Amino acid sequence: MSTMLPDTLHDSTILLWDRLYDAFIGLPDPRLARTREHPLIDIIAVAICAVICGADSWVAVETFGKAKQPWLAQYLGLPNGIPSHDTFGRVFAMLDAEQFQQHFLHWVKTVWPSDHGEVISIDGKTLRGSHDRDAGKHAIHLVSAWAHDRRLVLAQRTVDSKSNEITAIPALLALLDLKGCTVTIDAMGTQVAIAKQIIQQQGDYALAVKDNQETLHTDITLVFATVADAQPSTLPDHTRTVDAGHDRIEVRDYWVITAAEDLDYVNRNGVWPAVGGIGKVQRERTLHGVTSSETSYYLLSGTPTAHSFAHAVRGHWGIENQVHWVLDVTFSEDQSRIRVGNGAQNFSVLRHIALNMLRHEPSKGSIKTKRFRAALDTAYLLKVLQV
Repeated sequence: MSTMLPDTLHDSTILLWDRLYDAFIGLPDPRLARTREHPLIDIIAVAICAVICGADSWVAVETFGKAKQPWLAQYLGLPNGIPSHDTFGRVFAMLDAEQFQQHFLHWVKTVWPSDHGEVISIDGKTLRGSHDRDAGKHAIHLVSAWAHDRRLVLAQRTVDSKSNEITAIPALLALLDLKGCTVTIDAMGTQVAIAKQIIQQQGDYALAVKDNQETLHTDITLVFATVADAQPSTLPDHTRTVDAGHDRIEVRDYWVITAAEDLDYVNRNGVWPAVGGIGKVQRERTLHGVTSSETSYYLLSGTPTAHSFAHAVRGHWGIENQVHWVLDVTFSEDQSRIRVGNGAQNFSVLRHIALNMLRHEPSKGSIKTKRFRAALDTAYLLKVLQV
Protein backbone atom coordinates (compact mmCIF):
# COMPACT_ATOMS: atom_id res chain seq x y z
CA MET A 1 0.00 0.00 0.00
CA SER A 2 2.93 2.29 0.58
CA THR A 3 3.48 2.53 -3.19
CA MET A 4 0.22 4.48 -3.44
CA LEU A 5 0.92 6.91 -0.59
CA PRO A 6 2.25 10.46 -0.81
CA ASP A 7 6.05 10.64 -0.72
CA THR A 8 5.98 13.05 2.21
CA LEU A 9 4.67 10.48 4.69
CA HIS A 10 6.90 9.26 7.47
CA ASP A 11 7.90 5.60 7.42
CA SER A 12 6.02 4.91 10.69
CA THR A 13 2.80 6.14 9.12
CA ILE A 14 3.32 4.02 6.02
CA LEU A 15 3.87 0.95 8.20
CA LEU A 16 0.55 1.66 9.86
CA TRP A 17 -1.24 0.79 6.63
CA ASP A 18 1.15 -1.88 5.38
CA ARG A 19 -0.53 -4.77 7.21
CA LEU A 20 -3.92 -3.95 5.74
CA TYR A 21 -2.33 -3.41 2.35
CA ASP A 22 -0.43 -6.71 2.47
CA ALA A 23 -3.56 -8.59 3.55
CA PHE A 24 -5.94 -7.22 0.92
CA ILE A 25 -3.82 -6.02 -2.00
CA GLY A 26 -4.03 -9.40 -3.74
CA LEU A 27 -7.82 -9.50 -3.55
CA PRO A 28 -9.18 -9.81 -7.12
CA ASP A 29 -11.06 -6.72 -8.25
CA PRO A 30 -14.45 -7.84 -9.67
CA ARG A 31 -14.91 -4.69 -11.75
CA LEU A 32 -14.08 -4.21 -15.40
CA ALA A 33 -10.77 -2.39 -15.73
CA ARG A 34 -12.36 0.59 -17.49
CA THR A 35 -14.79 1.13 -14.58
CA ARG A 36 -12.17 1.23 -11.81
CA GLU A 37 -12.36 4.89 -10.93
CA HIS A 38 -11.33 4.17 -7.34
CA PRO A 39 -8.62 1.66 -6.32
CA LEU A 40 -10.07 -1.38 -4.58
CA ILE A 41 -7.65 -1.03 -1.67
CA ASP A 42 -8.87 2.54 -1.09
CA ILE A 43 -12.48 1.36 -1.04
CA ILE A 44 -11.67 -1.35 1.49
CA ALA A 45 -9.57 0.93 3.71
CA VAL A 46 -12.19 3.69 3.83
CA ALA A 47 -14.90 1.12 4.62
CA ILE A 48 -12.84 -0.39 7.47
CA CYS A 49 -12.19 3.03 9.02
CA ALA A 50 -15.84 4.00 8.63
CA VAL A 51 -17.14 0.83 10.31
CA ILE A 52 -14.66 1.28 13.18
CA CYS A 53 -16.14 4.76 13.65
CA GLY A 54 -19.77 3.64 13.67
CA ALA A 55 -20.90 3.36 10.04
CA ASP A 56 -23.61 0.75 9.57
CA SER A 57 -24.60 1.33 5.93
CA TRP A 58 -22.98 2.30 2.64
CA VAL A 59 -24.45 5.80 2.93
CA ALA A 60 -22.80 6.12 6.34
CA VAL A 61 -19.49 4.86 4.88
CA GLU A 62 -19.61 7.56 2.17
CA THR A 63 -20.57 10.21 4.75
CA PHE A 64 -17.59 9.25 6.92
CA GLY A 65 -15.24 9.26 3.93
CA LYS A 66 -16.26 12.73 2.78
CA ALA A 67 -16.07 14.15 6.30
CA LYS A 68 -12.58 12.70 6.79
CA GLN A 69 -11.31 13.05 3.21
CA PRO A 70 -8.41 15.43 4.05
CA TRP A 71 -7.23 13.07 6.76
CA LEU A 72 -7.68 9.93 4.63
CA ALA A 73 -5.80 11.58 1.75
CA GLN A 74 -2.68 11.53 3.93
CA TYR A 75 -2.67 7.73 3.81
CA LEU A 76 -4.57 6.70 0.68
CA GLY A 77 -4.25 7.49 -3.01
CA LEU A 78 -7.88 8.63 -3.53
CA PRO A 79 -7.19 9.69 -7.15
CA ASN A 80 -10.86 10.56 -7.66
CA GLY A 81 -11.87 11.42 -4.13
CA ILE A 82 -14.26 9.41 -1.97
CA PRO A 83 -16.46 6.85 -3.78
CA SER A 84 -20.22 7.29 -3.66
CA HIS A 85 -22.36 5.03 -1.51
CA ASP A 86 -23.58 3.37 -4.71
CA THR A 87 -19.97 2.54 -5.59
CA PHE A 88 -19.27 1.10 -2.12
CA GLY A 89 -22.44 -0.97 -2.31
CA ARG A 90 -21.82 -2.19 -5.86
CA VAL A 91 -18.19 -3.16 -5.25
CA PHE A 92 -18.86 -5.07 -2.02
CA ALA A 93 -21.88 -6.76 -3.59
CA MET A 94 -19.65 -8.00 -6.44
CA LEU A 95 -16.64 -8.87 -4.29
CA ASP A 96 -16.21 -12.63 -3.91
CA ALA A 97 -17.24 -13.30 -0.28
CA GLU A 98 -15.05 -16.38 0.12
CA GLN A 99 -11.98 -14.61 -1.23
CA PHE A 100 -12.61 -11.60 1.03
CA GLN A 101 -12.88 -13.99 3.97
CA GLN A 102 -9.61 -15.69 3.01
CA HIS A 103 -7.80 -12.35 3.00
CA PHE A 104 -9.40 -11.47 6.36
CA LEU A 105 -8.04 -14.74 7.74
CA HIS A 106 -4.59 -13.92 6.36
CA TRP A 107 -4.74 -10.53 8.10
CA VAL A 108 -5.72 -12.12 11.43
CA LYS A 109 -2.90 -14.67 11.21
CA THR A 110 -0.38 -11.94 10.38
CA VAL A 111 -1.36 -9.53 13.14
CA TRP A 112 -2.23 -12.09 15.82
CA PRO A 113 -0.35 -15.39 15.23
CA SER A 114 -2.08 -18.53 16.49
CA ASP A 115 -1.73 -19.42 20.15
CA HIS A 116 -1.63 -23.17 20.62
CA GLY A 117 -3.58 -24.33 23.63
CA GLU A 118 -6.47 -21.88 23.57
CA VAL A 119 -10.22 -22.44 23.25
CA ILE A 120 -11.75 -21.93 19.79
CA SER A 121 -15.54 -21.70 19.79
CA ILE A 122 -17.69 -22.39 16.73
CA ASP A 123 -21.20 -20.98 16.58
CA GLY A 124 -23.76 -19.76 14.07
CA LYS A 125 -25.65 -16.49 13.68
CA THR A 126 -28.34 -15.34 11.26
CA LEU A 127 -28.12 -11.88 9.68
CA ARG A 128 -31.81 -11.22 10.15
CA GLY A 129 -32.01 -8.12 7.98
CA SER A 130 -30.37 -9.78 4.97
CA HIS A 131 -33.52 -11.50 3.71
CA ASP A 132 -35.36 -10.23 0.64
CA ARG A 133 -38.84 -11.74 0.34
CA ASP A 134 -39.57 -10.07 -3.00
CA ALA A 135 -36.44 -11.64 -4.49
CA GLY A 136 -37.02 -14.96 -2.74
CA LYS A 137 -33.77 -14.55 -0.77
CA HIS A 138 -33.54 -16.09 2.69
CA ALA A 139 -31.65 -14.45 5.54
CA ILE A 140 -27.95 -15.31 5.50
CA HIS A 141 -26.66 -17.63 8.22
CA LEU A 142 -22.97 -17.49 9.13
CA VAL A 143 -20.83 -19.83 11.20
CA SER A 144 -17.97 -18.07 12.98
CA ALA A 145 -14.86 -19.10 14.89
CA TRP A 146 -13.91 -17.20 18.05
CA ALA A 147 -10.56 -17.47 19.86
CA HIS A 148 -11.42 -17.07 23.53
CA ASP A 149 -7.98 -16.27 24.95
CA ARG A 150 -6.96 -13.90 22.15
CA ARG A 151 -10.49 -12.40 22.00
CA LEU A 152 -10.56 -12.57 18.23
CA VAL A 153 -13.00 -13.46 15.49
CA LEU A 154 -10.85 -15.82 13.43
CA ALA A 155 -12.99 -16.65 10.42
CA GLN A 156 -16.52 -17.22 9.16
CA ARG A 157 -18.32 -19.33 6.58
CA THR A 158 -21.71 -18.80 4.99
CA VAL A 159 -24.17 -21.65 5.43
CA ASP A 160 -25.67 -22.70 2.11
CA SER A 161 -29.37 -21.79 1.97
CA LYS A 162 -30.26 -25.43 1.20
CA SER A 163 -28.09 -26.86 3.96
CA ASN A 164 -27.25 -26.27 7.65
CA GLU A 165 -24.33 -25.67 9.98
CA ILE A 166 -23.19 -29.30 9.76
CA THR A 167 -21.91 -28.73 6.22
CA ALA A 168 -20.35 -25.32 6.96
CA ILE A 169 -18.46 -26.29 10.13
CA PRO A 170 -15.95 -28.66 8.43
CA ALA A 171 -15.11 -25.99 5.85
CA LEU A 172 -14.61 -23.43 8.61
CA LEU A 173 -12.43 -25.78 10.66
CA ALA A 174 -10.26 -26.46 7.61
CA LEU A 175 -9.27 -22.78 7.59
CA LEU A 176 -7.94 -22.87 11.15
CA ASP A 177 -4.78 -24.01 12.90
CA LEU A 178 -6.20 -26.27 15.62
CA LYS A 179 -2.95 -27.73 16.91
CA GLY A 180 -3.09 -27.90 20.70
CA CYS A 181 -6.43 -26.02 20.82
CA THR A 182 -9.77 -27.14 22.23
CA VAL A 183 -12.71 -26.66 19.87
CA THR A 184 -16.15 -26.14 21.41
CA ILE A 185 -19.33 -26.60 19.38
CA ASP A 186 -23.02 -26.68 20.26
CA ALA A 187 -25.04 -29.86 19.84
CA MET A 188 -25.69 -29.22 16.14
CA GLY A 189 -22.01 -29.84 15.46
CA THR A 190 -21.71 -32.95 17.60
CA GLN A 191 -21.05 -35.26 14.69
CA VAL A 192 -18.55 -38.10 14.36
CA ALA A 193 -17.06 -36.67 11.16
CA ILE A 194 -16.52 -33.27 12.78
CA ALA A 195 -14.90 -34.83 15.85
CA LYS A 196 -12.57 -36.84 13.58
CA GLN A 197 -11.60 -33.72 11.64
CA ILE A 198 -10.68 -31.86 14.82
CA ILE A 199 -8.49 -34.74 15.98
CA GLN A 200 -6.89 -35.03 12.52
CA GLN A 201 -6.04 -31.31 12.74
CA GLN A 202 -4.30 -32.04 16.07
CA GLY A 203 -6.93 -30.35 18.22
CA ASP A 204 -9.22 -31.52 21.02
CA TYR A 205 -12.96 -31.10 21.31
CA ALA A 206 -15.65 -30.30 23.86
CA LEU A 207 -18.92 -31.15 22.12
CA ALA A 208 -22.32 -30.45 23.65
CA VAL A 209 -24.54 -33.54 23.69
CA LYS A 210 -28.31 -33.18 23.45
CA ASP A 211 -31.21 -35.13 21.98
CA ASN A 212 -29.82 -34.97 18.44
CA GLN A 213 -27.45 -37.70 19.72
CA GLU A 214 -30.15 -39.43 21.77
CA THR A 215 -28.31 -42.65 22.64
CA LEU A 216 -25.12 -40.81 23.57
CA HIS A 217 -27.06 -38.31 25.68
CA THR A 218 -28.90 -41.09 27.49
CA ASP A 219 -25.69 -43.01 28.16
CA ILE A 220 -23.81 -39.99 29.52
CA THR A 221 -26.76 -39.03 31.72
CA LEU A 222 -26.92 -42.59 33.07
CA VAL A 223 -23.20 -42.71 33.84
CA PHE A 224 -23.34 -39.48 35.84
CA ALA A 225 -26.47 -40.67 37.70
CA THR A 226 -24.73 -43.95 38.53
CA VAL A 227 -21.49 -42.33 39.68
CA ALA A 228 -23.41 -39.87 41.85
CA ASP A 229 -24.64 -42.84 43.92
CA ALA A 230 -21.14 -44.26 44.34
CA GLN A 231 -18.72 -43.85 47.21
CA PRO A 232 -17.21 -40.35 47.69
CA SER A 233 -13.78 -41.63 46.69
CA THR A 234 -15.06 -42.46 43.19
CA LEU A 235 -16.91 -39.21 42.56
CA PRO A 236 -15.90 -37.30 39.41
CA ASP A 237 -13.47 -34.38 39.28
CA HIS A 238 -15.36 -31.20 40.20
CA THR A 239 -14.95 -27.42 40.22
CA ARG A 240 -17.31 -24.50 40.81
CA THR A 241 -17.47 -20.89 39.63
CA VAL A 242 -19.61 -18.09 41.06
CA ASP A 243 -20.41 -14.81 39.33
CA ALA A 244 -22.44 -12.03 40.89
CA GLY A 245 -23.57 -8.52 40.01
CA HIS A 246 -26.65 -6.37 39.32
CA ASP A 247 -29.02 -8.52 41.43
CA ARG A 248 -27.73 -11.63 39.67
CA ILE A 249 -25.90 -14.66 41.03
CA GLU A 250 -24.76 -17.49 38.78
CA VAL A 251 -23.32 -20.68 40.24
CA ARG A 252 -21.86 -23.20 37.81
CA ASP A 253 -20.73 -26.67 38.82
CA TYR A 254 -18.54 -28.71 36.47
CA TRP A 255 -17.87 -32.45 36.71
CA VAL A 256 -15.64 -34.62 34.53
CA ILE A 257 -15.51 -38.43 34.41
CA THR A 258 -12.46 -40.05 32.83
CA ALA A 259 -12.71 -43.66 34.08
CA ALA A 260 -11.96 -46.05 31.22
CA GLU A 261 -14.93 -48.33 31.92
CA ASP A 262 -17.36 -45.39 31.83
CA LEU A 263 -15.88 -44.07 28.58
CA ASP A 264 -16.06 -47.54 27.05
CA TYR A 265 -19.73 -47.64 27.96
CA VAL A 266 -20.66 -44.33 26.29
CA ASN A 267 -18.42 -45.07 23.28
CA ARG A 268 -18.95 -48.83 23.10
CA ASN A 269 -19.09 -48.79 19.30
CA GLY A 270 -15.80 -46.92 19.19
CA VAL A 271 -17.07 -44.38 16.66
CA TRP A 272 -16.03 -41.26 18.58
CA PRO A 273 -12.28 -40.62 18.22
CA ALA A 274 -9.90 -39.99 21.12
CA VAL A 275 -12.60 -39.80 23.79
CA GLY A 276 -10.94 -38.78 27.05
CA GLY A 277 -13.87 -37.83 29.25
CA ILE A 278 -17.49 -36.85 29.64
CA GLY A 279 -18.57 -33.61 31.25
CA LYS A 280 -21.57 -32.25 33.10
CA VAL A 281 -22.40 -28.61 33.80
CA GLN A 282 -25.12 -27.50 36.18
CA ARG A 283 -25.98 -23.82 36.04
CA GLU A 284 -28.05 -22.17 38.74
CA ARG A 285 -29.05 -18.57 38.10
CA THR A 286 -30.78 -16.27 40.59
CA LEU A 287 -32.09 -12.98 39.20
CA HIS A 288 -34.16 -10.63 41.37
CA GLY A 289 -34.83 -13.49 43.77
CA VAL A 290 -36.03 -15.95 41.10
CA THR A 291 -33.86 -19.06 40.64
CA SER A 292 -33.62 -21.23 37.53
CA SER A 293 -31.33 -24.14 36.71
CA GLU A 294 -30.05 -25.99 33.65
CA THR A 295 -27.94 -29.10 33.15
CA SER A 296 -25.81 -29.84 30.08
CA TYR A 297 -23.60 -32.76 29.05
CA TYR A 298 -20.47 -32.90 26.91
CA LEU A 299 -18.22 -35.37 25.12
CA LEU A 300 -14.55 -34.53 25.62
CA SER A 301 -11.32 -35.62 23.96
CA GLY A 302 -7.77 -35.51 25.26
CA THR A 303 -7.04 -35.57 29.00
CA PRO A 304 -9.69 -33.24 30.43
CA THR A 305 -9.94 -32.02 34.01
CA ALA A 306 -12.80 -30.18 35.65
CA HIS A 307 -10.75 -26.97 35.46
CA SER A 308 -9.93 -27.30 31.74
CA PHE A 309 -13.52 -28.33 31.02
CA ALA A 310 -14.84 -25.24 32.83
CA HIS A 311 -12.43 -23.04 30.86
CA ALA A 312 -13.63 -24.53 27.57
CA VAL A 313 -17.33 -24.16 28.37
CA ARG A 314 -16.95 -20.60 29.59
CA GLY A 315 -14.90 -19.87 26.49
CA HIS A 316 -17.79 -21.03 24.33
CA TRP A 317 -20.20 -18.68 26.07
CA GLY A 318 -17.80 -15.91 25.05
CA ILE A 319 -18.82 -16.09 21.40
CA GLU A 320 -22.39 -15.28 22.41
CA ASN A 321 -21.50 -12.51 24.86
CA GLN A 322 -18.46 -10.94 23.23
CA VAL A 323 -19.26 -11.42 19.55
CA HIS A 324 -22.92 -12.01 18.69
CA TRP A 325 -24.33 -9.74 21.40
CA VAL A 326 -21.86 -6.96 20.60
CA LEU A 327 -22.56 -7.21 16.87
CA ASP A 328 -26.29 -6.95 17.48
CA VAL A 329 -26.28 -4.23 20.13
CA THR A 330 -23.24 -2.12 19.24
CA PHE A 331 -22.94 -2.71 15.48
CA SER A 332 -26.73 -3.05 14.85
CA GLU A 333 -26.07 -6.13 12.73
CA ASP A 334 -29.61 -7.50 12.91
CA GLN A 335 -31.04 -4.15 11.78
CA SER A 336 -28.80 -3.95 8.72
CA ARG A 337 -30.71 -4.02 5.43
CA ILE A 338 -27.64 -4.60 3.26
CA ARG A 339 -28.68 -7.56 1.11
CA VAL A 340 -27.65 -7.06 -2.54
CA GLY A 341 -25.26 -9.68 -3.88
CA ASN A 342 -22.46 -10.51 -1.43
CA GLY A 343 -22.86 -7.22 0.41
CA ALA A 344 -24.23 -8.68 3.65
CA GLN A 345 -21.46 -11.31 4.00
CA ASN A 346 -18.75 -8.79 3.17
CA PHE A 347 -20.09 -6.13 5.52
CA SER A 348 -20.07 -8.80 8.22
CA VAL A 349 -16.32 -9.24 7.59
CA LEU A 350 -15.88 -5.46 7.93
CA ARG A 351 -17.61 -5.64 11.32
CA HIS A 352 -15.31 -8.48 12.39
CA ILE A 353 -12.24 -6.49 11.35
CA ALA A 354 -13.47 -3.47 13.30
CA LEU A 355 -14.40 -5.56 16.34
CA ASN A 356 -10.98 -7.24 16.44
CA MET A 357 -9.17 -3.90 16.20
CA LEU A 358 -11.35 -2.14 18.78
CA ARG A 359 -11.14 -4.99 21.26
CA HIS A 360 -7.36 -5.04 21.06
CA GLU A 361 -6.88 -1.31 21.47
CA PRO A 362 -5.79 -1.29 25.13
CA SER A 363 -7.53 1.82 26.50
CA LYS A 364 -10.49 1.39 28.83
CA GLY A 365 -14.05 1.70 27.61
CA SER A 366 -16.79 -0.28 25.93
CA ILE A 367 -16.73 -1.08 22.21
CA LYS A 368 -19.49 1.51 21.75
CA THR A 369 -17.44 4.18 23.51
CA LYS A 370 -14.32 3.32 21.51
CA ARG A 371 -16.22 3.64 18.21
CA PHE A 372 -17.55 7.04 19.23
CA ARG A 373 -14.10 8.18 20.33
CA ALA A 374 -12.54 6.99 17.05
CA ALA A 375 -15.15 8.96 15.09
CA LEU A 376 -14.28 12.14 17.01
CA ASP A 377 -10.52 11.77 17.31
CA THR A 378 -8.41 10.70 14.32
CA ALA A 379 -5.35 10.35 16.58
CA TYR A 380 -7.25 7.68 18.51
CA LEU A 381 -8.44 6.08 15.25
CA LEU A 382 -4.78 5.73 14.27
CA LYS A 383 -4.14 3.94 17.58
CA VAL A 384 -6.97 1.51 16.82
CA LEU A 385 -5.52 0.83 13.38
CA GLN A 386 -2.11 0.14 14.88
CA VAL A 387 -3.12 -2.80 17.08
